Amino acid sequence: MTPTYSRLTIDDRGVARLTLDRPDVHNAFDDHLIAELNSHLERLHDGAHHGEVRVVVLGSEGKSFSAGADLGWMKRMVEYDFDGNLADSRKLATLMHRLDTLPCPTLCRVQGAAFGGAVGLAACCDVVVASEKAKFCLSEVKIGLSPAVISPYVQRALGERQARRYALTAEVMDAATAQGLDLVHRVVAPDELDAAVDAMLETLLAGSPQAQRATKALLAEVAREPDSKATREHTCRVIAELRVSAEGQEGLASFFDKRRPAWTTDAPQNNPDTTATERRS
Repeated sequence: MTPTYSRLTIDDRGVARLTLDRPDVHNAFDDHLIAELNSHLERLHDGAHHGEVRVVVLGSEGKSFSAGADLGWMKRMVEYDFDGNLADSRKLATLMHRLDTLPCPTLCRVQGAAFGGAVGLAACCDVVVASEKAKFCLSEVKIGLSPAVISPYVQRALGERQARRYALTAEVMDAATAQGLDLVHRVVAPDELDAAVDAMLETLLAGSPQAQRATKALLAEVAREPDSKATREHTCRVIAELRVSAEGQEGLASFFDKRRPAWTTDAPQNNPDTTATERRS
């Protein structure tokens, strides 16, 4: 029977928890885990587009978030030719891209060591909450490799200058350093980690699901082309479409009526009133 290295649960609020579950090997990546995560993320993309998934929480079991590449997998890769390695790398690239482009907000819970590709996982998430015991390292150059596939996401998080330093030195960043470099948003004591994740989760659930999806897509577009006529027009269309949408009207009405908006109820909102902006993205 094929072992399962991860699990996905979705509760009645639309909160999805995607959990790496290989604590015996510190949640290390191999081709099997990557395939599982790709399958889960494909399902989450569909759920988020249809309003069934509100927020995704990425975490792991055990003392480490993820030790990076699995040693057994690395030994097998030594035997691959160039084409085999290229095909293998593309699967990891798909994983990072799918996580980075999930339409809904993503929240990463880091309890311990996050090495190699695990730094990429954190960099792909919208919000990262870490324990004081967390450590981050782009360790690839120490074994003659490069953080190549994760580099677009890590460099975006750290900035070019800091990414150069940590990718070339393979220095270990403690949680406070990672926060100072913008890889992590909040650092808490180990026994406060779950409470901090839950608090951030509630904050995210208070937002309009449609507005969050549109905003996430918009920010990605603005990052690609910050100041152009096309971008300016796009930003105008996003806000105009949201203002006239059913969810936008509900948000404004609830504000003026001094009541909670409808989307803050426990059940996820299957929202057919998806904006044209979301459909294009």
